[in-house]
Amino acid sequence: MPLQKQPKSVCILRLSAIGDVMHVLPIIHNLQQYWPQTKITWIIGRTEAQLVTGLQGVEFIIFDKSKGVKVYLELYRQLQTRQFDVLLHMQAALRASLASLLVKSSIKVGFDRARAIDMQWLFTNHRIAAVERQHVLDGFFEFIGVLGVTGRELKWPMVIPSESAAIVNDYFDERPLLVINPCTSQRRRNWRDWYPPYYAQVIDYALANYDLQIALTGADVEREHVMANAILDKVSQKNKTQVTNLVGKTNLKSLAAVLQRANVVIAPDTGPAHIANGLGTPVIGLYATSNPKRTGPYFSQWTINKYPQALEMQGLDEKQVKWGHRVRDPKALDLITVEDVIQQLNKLLNR
Repeated sequence: MPLQKQPKSVCILRLSAIGDVMHVLPIIHNLQQYWPQTKITWIIGRTEAQLVTGLQGVEFIIFDKSKGVKVYLELYRQLQTRQFDVLLHMQAALRASLASLLVKSSIKVGFDRARAIDMQWLFTNHRIAAVERQHVLDGFFEFIGVLGVTGRELKWPMVIPSESAAIVNDYFDERPLLVINPCTSQRRRNWRDWYPPYYAQVIDYALANYDLQIALTGADVEREHVMANAILDKVSQKNKTQVTNLVGKTNLKSLAAVLQRANVVIAPDTGPAHIANGLGTPVIGLYATSNPKRTGPYFSQWTINKYPQALEMQGLDEKQVKWGHRVRDPKALDLITVEDVIQQLNKLLNR
């Protein structure tokens, strides 16, 4: 279904989450390069919008799910007189599909049948290519490939305002910076967070062997404060004051500024890993219960991948399980050792 001419308007529907929102940015970049006159509108979640607002040539419509059913009425009012040439329905979730009903467009592109969970296929009239075992970002590129956009330039056009970037000078000097973002988002049976004593051992090793600065980052929620305090409690007494605890002290823009300043980021399967990746910062990803080939930092040569071994613990094989299968076993995190992380850290800091 390649379009015969440049569309006047494209609406992107991707509400969440942080990592997936980061994956949309190269898609927008390539759309703008291929069709510079096309107007782009992005329907996006309230929290996620805090990260990506400011993009040149992009109109944002905020979808605040905390408002319940009222958010759909708000969206209807904003869109009732609008007509788009194309809708890229890039979120296979019922909440997003209901929102798509309010977007007037003759072309509505969604996932292929295998990936169109929550019956997303009922809400679209065109499908992306059914490519098996793709990284999420590669799957997103299929959305513009359907339209005939052939570009695949990997650029993340983020905007970090000066007031957000100021946090870097407030906390850090010119020495190399190691950032550890230890927590993933809260989910049921969520075994993706590594262990505080292990993080502490990495910190003690790094400070003993390198002249650098270390920062902990995370959201202003109780479990992330608990994690940071647990890590600091295990760090040797002489090193405690050498670690800057920024958990709860950044918004998404200032977090991005810190991740951009970093020389190395250590993180599990979480949004900040993708922010760092998009900003060009090397990420040591800690992956055991999820597959980094699907959800890891896109430039993932530094990622520690123990997912195949975690599957083996359950008598499973990577080639046989469904793409995106998660290992629901807390013992899987035991597969990632302190030595694994130190080895990657040495490679990055010594290169």
